[in-house]
Amino acid sequence: MNLLYSNDQKAEFPPSWYAATAHPADRYPALHGEIKADVCVVGGGYTGLSAALHLAEAGFDVVLLEAHRIGFGASGRNGGQLGSAQRMGQEELERLVGDADAHKLWELAEDAKNLVKSLIAKHGIDCDLKPGIAELGLSSGERQDLHAHAAHLSDKYGYDQIELLDEEAGHAICPSPAYKGGYMDMGAGHLHPLNYALGLGRAAVAAGARFYEETEVLGIDEGIRTTIRSENGSVTSDHVILACNGYLGTLDRRVASRVMPINNFIAATEPLGAAAQDVLTRDIAVADTKFVVNYFRLSADRRLLFGGGESYGYRFPTDIAAKVRKPMTEIFPHLRDVRIDYAWGGTLAITMRRMPYLVRLAPNILSASGYSGHGVGTATHAGQLMALAIQGQADGFDTMARVPALPFPGGPALRNPLLVLAMTWYALRDRIGL
Repeated sequence: MNLLYSNDQKAEFPPSWYAATAHPADRYPALHGEIKADVCVVGGGYTGLSAALHLAEAGFDVVLLEAHRIGFGASGRNGGQLGSAQRMGQEELERLVGDADAHKLWELAEDAKNLVKSLIAKHGIDCDLKPGIAELGLSSGERQDLHAHAAHLSDKYGYDQIELLDEEAGHAICPSPAYKGGYMDMGAGHLHPLNYALGLGRAAVAAGARFYEETEVLGIDEGIRTTIRSENGSVTSDHVILACNGYLGTLDRRVASRVMPINNFIAATEPLGAAAQDVLTRDIAVADTKFVVNYFRLSADRRLLFGGGESYGYRFPTDIAAKVRKPMTEIFPHLRDVRIDYAWGGTLAITMRRMPYLVRLAPNILSASGYSGHGVGTATHAGQLMALAIQGQADGFDTMARVPALPFPGGPALRNPLLVLAMTWYALRDRIGL
């Protein structure tokens, strides 16, 4: 199954609130004929756009190939949350890689947040960047775990951007009866993800990168100079960056064995007006502690943007709005009859340990993917790290690449059935409160 075309129309953004409110998107030609470049980037999401921007600014001749449109994939349709830390908790990372590399990974995660903020400021990207993400638990035990995690970040890493929330303080921000408190991270933030992607693209083109849309890469011929083949043309380059995430397909089976695409869904309600105060009293985003995370925030026009429905196959459900309404009304029962104006799905990619998979596939081929729902900052940063590695500054890339990456058991044939079993178990666990 080719996920590039399984759920979406070719070269058309999904009918999301983001697409409806995006700034005009530039169109770029499809590739025809044979061309040359210093670097060929495959994929027009945050990773590829960031890599293209940083390399072009460093003076490289960069070509970027995108099968659909710039920002078409997860980068243009995600929850818009710019989170702190790595996707795996620091405590787990300390056990996995030791204190020294865990500290480096913390610093890289802080660099990722700061990079996004600096790129937005430097290039004047109008994407509604706002501070604040609340992490909320659904039980008193989960609240205590969140407080212990915040204390660990403060004591061991000196992170001072977190405010602890007891149940009352949590309800003062998010009045849902489901939540029992947690913490507010004012160093994190949220933004309009598609406008951010489009802004990165415009900045990269202004720096000299050449973009080709509607150009699916069909194969890569490795060598001292690598040839990247599409239906109607090819690029011969000194270096290749694979930035495909959930849409990699069979381009590289080594990556595919460790990075699995899954789907997630978001709905945008009708404008809530004054009733938005019954959802959030501050202009912040929320993520909770469920295994299949609920995440939400208010849009600029006071809609609830709620994500959290999951599917156990690679095709989107026929009624995405109904899929999202179920977890939304578990958190906000009073919105049971609210109108949903937009509902859309997206394909992201996860790894076994929920850490991104950065790898040098050949001396001149780099890949980064598997952001596991933490890609706004991490994917942007991964693009910069690969650009730096091509310039001979590989410390950050190598630190990320050292994190042990497990293959999914059984290969591609068993990945989806195993995911179904895991998701079913964790959904049951969440329902019965284990």
